[in-house]
Amino acid sequence: MNVAKMKLDKPVAIIGAGLVGAGWAIAFARAGLNVRVYDANPRTAEKAIPWAANQLAALHKHGLIDEAPETIAARLTLADSLAQAIDGAAYVQESVLERVDVKRQLMLDLDKVADADVIIGSSSSGIKASDFACDLAISPRVLIAHPVNPPYLVPVVELVPSTQTSQATVEFTDALMRGIGQSVVHVRKEIEGFVLNRLQAALLREAWALQRDGIASCEDIDKTVRDGLGWRWSFMGPFETIDLNAPGGVADYANRLGPLYHSIVKSRVDDGPWDEALIAQVEKDRRQHLSADDLAARRDWRDERLMQFAAQRAQEDGER
Repeated sequence: MNVAKMKLDKPVAIIGAGLVGAGWAIAFARAGLNVRVYDANPRTAEKAIPWAANQLAALHKHGLIDEAPETIAARLTLADSLAQAIDGAAYVQESVLERVDVKRQLMLDLDKVADADVIIGSSSSGIKASDFACDLAISPRVLIAHPVNPPYLVPVVELVPSTQTSQATVEFTDALMRGIGQSVVHVRKEIEGFVLNRLQAALLREAWALQRDGIASCEDIDKTVRDGLGWRWSFMGPFETIDLNAPGGVADYANRLGPLYHSIVKSRVDDGPWDEALIAQVEKDRRQHLSADDLAARRDWRDERLMQFAAQRAQEDGER
């Protein structure tokens, strides 16, 4: 991971220092960039850099960074204001609350203080940039750069331009993200949820319905993905999966199983939203396997497993 070839000698600003924003800070800093971190909530901001330092130490333990964790952490600084954070920055990664009004207000604030050439990426999980970033001076320089959490461990990032985003903005952000080691997905048209969360939504819709209807428990549904589908999906996607699952490839697979999948989809046309009763039912089911008090520890376990997986993937990529 090296952004030197981009000649990016300006800092990067992180606006919103929660788990996603702080994760982005790690991704940029370990690639050699100076990072300014700002959050309107001082308590959130104060926690970000110590947390990042702990994660960097864990990354070093797994051989995922070569530099000393302290050296990378030294590239992270807290900013006292939005203006201070973005002053002279080449790129801003916005990771504030997932609400149109909050993101729109931030864009209005950025429009007042941003340099004329700064690029702004939003970590929006599903809200389109055109819903909050249009008709401003900065609009041609704003796009969605949606990561998977945590972005320093799971590399995919979706780039989604608004109707007013310039091609130069897309090209810059593509080069930047590749330069820090991310796997870039270009979403060609704006759509709610983009690609990743639309795929995840389809799976979650069926998972919740299967639990609701008494077909299987949360644990058995998780097991089906964890010990079944997920094994293949950890190194190849759905189209390659089915291309290899029929003697004649993807067309053969579609001809054999297309009617089955169509019938399954038709059976779920009127599911409706997850209501309070269903949420309580799933919550009760999940808490049988993981208490609420153990959620934070389990997240740490997840990150540890992701680091092990990332180290293995890096070794395999190096051997190719």
